[in-house]
Amino acid sequence: MSHRPQHDKTTTIIVNGRRKEWAEKAITFTQVVECAFENPPYGENTLFTVTFNRGHGNKPQGTMVEGDSVRVKEGMIFNVTATDKS
Repeated sequence: MSHRPQHDKTTTIIVNGRRKEWAEKAITFTQVVECAFENPPYGENTLFTVTFNRGHGNKPQGTMVEGDSVRVKEGMIFNVTATDKS
């Protein structure tokens, strides 16, 4: 029986209702935003809100801020919204 290296396995996550295959063990705030938007609306007045659920046992749900990363889990759900702070 052969074992495939862990890094060859992808994890299916859901970002803003769309399935994404993720090859890394963790995902950063910026990577979640980039998965959510083909062309993220970056600007000096744009704030992103990232929430997640169905995460790992010690933190199954929560929010992410710039600089954060979380371990991904099969079926984990991320919701990303862009807000204009006018």
